[in-house]
Amino acid sequence: MSDKKASGQPPKDSGPDMNRRTLLKAGLATGGAAASAAALSGAAMADSDRLIAEIQDWNRYLGDGVQANPYGMPSEFESHVVRRDVEWLTASTESSINFTPLHELDGILTPNGLCFERHHGGVAEISPADHRLMINGLVDTPLVFTLEDLKRFPRENRIYFLECAANSGMEWRGAQLNGCQYTHGMIHCVMYTGVPLKYLLEEAGVKTTGKWVMPEGADSSAMTRSIPMEKALDDCLVAFKMNGEALRPEQGYPLRLVVPGWEGNMWVKWLRRLEVGDQPWHQREETSKYTDLLASGKARRFTWVMDAKSVVTNPSPQAPITHGKGPLVISGVAWSGNGKITRVDVSIDGGRNWKTARLDGPSLPKAMHRFYLDIDWDGSELLLQSRAMDEEGFFQPTKDELRIARGENSIYHNNGIQTWHVKGDGTVENVEVA
Repeated sequence: MSDKKASGQPPKDSGPDMNRRTLLKAGLATGGAAASAAALSGAAMADSDRLIAEIQDWNRYLGDGVQANPYGMPSEFESHVVRRDVEWLTASTESSINFTPLHELDGILTPNGLCFERHHGGVAEISPADHRLMINGLVDTPLVFTLEDLKRFPRENRIYFLECAANSGMEWRGAQLNGCQYTHGMIHCVMYTGVPLKYLLEEAGVKTTGKWVMPEGADSSAMTRSIPMEKALDDCLVAFKMNGEALRPEQGYPLRLVVPGWEGNMWVKWLRRLEVGDQPWHQREETSKYTDLLASGKARRFTWVMDAKSVVTNPSPQAPITHGKGPLVISGVAWSGNGKITRVDVSIDGGRNWKTARLDGPSLPKAMHRFYLDIDWDGSELLLQSRAMDEEGFFQPTKDELRIARGENSIYHNNGIQTWHVKGDGTVENVEVA
């Protein structure tokens, strides 16, 4: 069989070439109007396009065996789909960030290898056999768990988005970075597998005076944040897997805390300790960092929830329109730390008129939602925007509305409406509509 495939042409009127022609004829005979139109176009191509009319090397020769890539990798033709950083953003890559290529993705789940990274002291490399998690402070019995200990507790699988508090922060004073990846890519959405934090706290026995929990990371920055006990007992997880596989090192392997809907710096990676206390600790990351300075001189602190937000991912500056006039699928993502997204509106004229987009795929609380709006593009310029509404009735604000409320010194929690300027040639630019 292999000699025949490798050395000769398939018999006339048989093999893949014949099969494709047969399918095209079948489409013409049985399809509806739209299908027939598509089939006619395909039939025209079949007469002139050698890529469909002629046998190609991939039709003729055997491919790699099953063990050529024991851990599957994307196609070499997708090598451009990667996380990217902004070199001038920070002095050190160990305390920096790279961005999820949102414009290259669809659906709501982010592949593990494309989840954005944010570190304060680089990636800690920890053997799971050497890792420990301690619970101490205002508990009846201080405990230390191995990873194997934790995996004996009842576990759950949940899909959540994770967004850095600084996502879109560089856009606060106006359009700056020309790419959806750079303006909104500090977010990803995966399925986490882990143990509900309440089970571990119950095992240790929280004293009645225990009102706060402080997670601490095992990395060199010893990342710490204060979390109210109500949140810790509600929906937090101690996770060891994402999208079915072990956490990636850059995502906190072997353990990280999951704090659904709240800002990403609270999802402490390489989790090594949970201290129970009677008040917040006021650590560096919740005083000098992750606060917003208001025009009055006061600072907003403990701004945990990531409010309703959305962005059009296609078309966008890194994903221009290349097919010319005609049917255009406008696509994007929306999310809210308050729960489910109930509606997304899209405007093609800078917010003068809005159309309700189609939410597609699973609709889960504190997870990404995918939306689409299908239009017939006539080649005219567009000012493309989206605005999301969540189940609490919170509507995504304009950037001007945010500035009126918080002044112009803020960085964090910028969930203002994004505008893309689509030009007549299909290229797209980051702009702002006053």
